[in-house]
Amino acid sequence: MPMAVDDFNFVRSSGLIDQLVTKGDLVAETVVAKKVLGEQGDDASIVLEHPRLPFISYPYEWSFPALKEAALLHLDVQQAALKKNVTLTDATAYNVQFIGARPIFIDSLSFCQYTDGEYWVGHRQFCEQFINPLLLRSSAGIAHNAWYRGALEGITAEDLSKVLPWRSRLSWNILTNVYLQARLQKSSFVSGHAIEKAKAKRLPRIGFEQILHGLRRWISKLEPKADDKSVWQDYAQDNSYAEEEASNKKKFVAEFVNSVQPALLLDVGCNTGDYSALALANGAKLAIGFDFDHGALDYAYRRAVRESLNFLPLHLDAANPSPSQGWLQSERRGLQERAHGDAVLALALIHHLAIAKNIPLDQLIEWLVGMARHGVIEFVPKSDPMVQRLLQMRDDLFDDYDASNFENVLSAHTRIVKSAQISTSGRTLYWFDRS
Repeated sequence: MPMAVDDFNFVRSSGLIDQLVTKGDLVAETVVAKKVLGEQGDDASIVLEHPRLPFISYPYEWSFPALKEAALLHLDVQQAALKKNVTLTDATAYNVQFIGARPIFIDSLSFCQYTDGEYWVGHRQFCEQFINPLLLRSSAGIAHNAWYRGALEGITAEDLSKVLPWRSRLSWNILTNVYLQARLQKSSFVSGHAIEKAKAKRLPRIGFEQILHGLRRWISKLEPKADDKSVWQDYAQDNSYAEEEASNKKKFVAEFVNSVQPALLLDVGCNTGDYSALALANGAKLAIGFDFDHGALDYAYRRAVRESLNFLPLHLDAANPSPSQGWLQSERRGLQERAHGDAVLALALIHHLAIAKNIPLDQLIEWLVGMARHGVIEFVPKSDPMVQRLLQMRDDLFDDYDASNFENVLSAHTRIVKSAQISTSGRTLYWFDRS
């Protein structure tokens, strides 16, 4: 479209794209010949090529601090754009991805020329996809992940206002960005007259900038609710391993990573990220972690930022992973389509799924080894105290859950390179290779 081409040329001539790319806030781009798209490029005015991102994740998989950093990046990008007389056409969280723990903006075509006096058209979307999910956890103590996954466009002000505690109305920011929006959505903005009246209003540029600055200050201070401590976030320091056993486990994993040298390592059941950090220190280039515990994920993300680790921990209920969603179930790909790495770690994991979730052992192993050609899986036998705890409140119906059957199933799918018992309770690590 001619208008889109005009915006494209204006934005690039402003120097904004180069500035953001240099800073690392925007994915790099190169204009290439239309012929690279074949017949599909015939109707294109401009074709852009971007470097491939190592892993795609979605807001409903991010931890609280990751979503918060993505929100702050979006505001920073918008503020930088305004200084160049540029604005954004929307405020979707899906325009942000992560490289390790660092958020990066990926949609350079959502920039357009700013017209003095125009309103921030993406404000409502920014609230629904960034602010409201964060408030759900910080004010109500409810993690955003499941709700967001079920409502891909985010959490509406009308819905959020029904679950926030009454005292939240005392916050000016929540009052204006949630309760007032909820009221407007239900009443005045349904009339055509109100819509035309709103369109006629002008927002001075300084007002636009103050809104962005105010939101950034507010969001930067948001934290999970104080009493929101989770079950497993202290597991790395409080577990059933003796010191020597923990040391033997780390040596085994370090030897594996040193041998395989994975570009992308998937750490399923990463907890606070100890073994992802170990893998990165021994030759892995990028680690993507998965865990269901929100407290552990928050810690893992902050650790990745603090220690400059190329590590992104994501939320995963392994018994109910993210499905393919959106229009024609093709807009947001399911985890199984995305989770393919060079190596996989599944440490202290399978007993939780096989015993607590009733997942058949053969299906569980097939799922894990399908993620990568190389990996390490930890088998935790029934004699282990953790498995005994899982069995306390139920009948032991798991006749096939033993080391012998585990080895037989794993051998049917892979070659077992090496195994080592690492605890007196019988915990054993298996290094596999799938040709």
